[in-house]
Amino acid sequence: MKVHILTLGCSKNTVDSETLAGHLKANSLELAADVDDADTLVINTCGFIDQAKEESVNAILEAAKLRSSGKLKQLVVAGCLSERYGDDLRREIPEVDHFFGTEAYEKIIKAISPDLKYTLLGERILTSPVPYAYLKISEGCDHPCSFCAIPVMRGTHRSIDPDTLLTSARSLVAQGAKELVLVAQDLTYYGMDIDGKRSLATLLERLAGESGAEWIRCMYAYPSHFPKDVLTVIRDTPNICTYLDMPLQHASTQVLKNMRRGITRRTTEELLDEIRQTVPDIVLRSTFIVGYPSETEADVDELEEFITQQRFQRLGVFTYSQEDDTYAYILGDPIPTEVKEQRRARIMEAQRQISYDANQMRIGKTLRVLIEEEVSGEWRGRSEADAPEVDNEVYVRSDVPLAVGDFVTVEIEDAAEFDLFGTALGQ
Repeated sequence: MKVHILTLGCSKNTVDSETLAGHLKANSLELAADVDDADTLVINTCGFIDQAKEESVNAILEAAKLRSSGKLKQLVVAGCLSERYGDDLRREIPEVDHFFGTEAYEKIIKAISPDLKYTLLGERILTSPVPYAYLKISEGCDHPCSFCAIPVMRGTHRSIDPDTLLTSARSLVAQGAKELVLVAQDLTYYGMDIDGKRSLATLLERLAGESGAEWIRCMYAYPSHFPKDVLTVIRDTPNICTYLDMPLQHASTQVLKNMRRGITRRTTEELLDEIRQTVPDIVLRSTFIVGYPSETEADVDELEEFITQQRFQRLGVFTYSQEDDTYAYILGDPIPTEVKEQRRARIMEAQRQISYDANQMRIGKTLRVLIEEEVSGEWRGRSEADAPEVDNEVYVRSDVPLAVGDFVTVEIEDAAEFDLFGTALGQ
């Protein structure tokens, strides 16, 4: 039995798929690198926003054709979309053999091969050659954000035991991960369900000291009630990247109130000031949503002014997606798609200039770069200031061959809005 796993959506889904791959291998099922070589296809879907849902549905429909033609013996659909719309999908796409929700590892394996005695002993298997791995430290979310359906799909917040996380981290490093990227729906809530305290700082210290990872990066930190002790750990621990991803979603206090974010613009600015004062060289990444039902042009003006003032080194913008079973659903979706896209383009244009100016200041400086891929005779990598998949990349020329996973010192010679270019000086 050969099984191929198709992963759609976010980094949390990547972790789930790699965990499933470990369980499949532990149960003597062979992993196929391509669907053409597989007997069974498992699609790990995303159901977060309209675009992601459309991608997932299209992937299922294409796979259903393979199942109908006999090229696949089994088709399994799992993940967030299936968790959220399983009954509808069963009615509309009968070619699918099984639908499961999130983290249904045991159910999936028993469905694929009923005669197997399921075991939980399988370690997570990294499924790509890149030298980093996502480490999911918790699941679910307790926040009441009005636009978000994650609690519907992923449930309430559940921290993963720190001993389990350390074992997982060591396994990932042993498999070649030089960087561990910590992810969750909210990193900063870690530990609240264990002993009633936010204990991300303690977890970071332990992972930094005992995992063997050369870089540890924090993604998805919720701004409201941010645990300040995390900042000194980031500042004082050499192998924790001086980088923090904090999705702020908006700058207008009125929009933030309507989004149920539990924070105001003033409080946000005070938090950002404290972060920068405590960790002066920190790189801040944030994401924002435009087109929320109550958003006005004045709110967009305020958001643009805020971004221009704060000058985030890294930034992303999404357009609002009306989601079933959310608090904001009853507000409808009154802002036309073209207006949302115009607002998104406006904010990203402001950020493009900010990023270009910041990158120009790096010309002539040296950076430590983690090599990820050879590209047309050059090498592509990232600096400590850049998270995988979403941030800047560094293109490196080298007189000697480099390998994926190498750390090299690179002198930056040129820069664009979202890319750097330089020459390797040595390892």
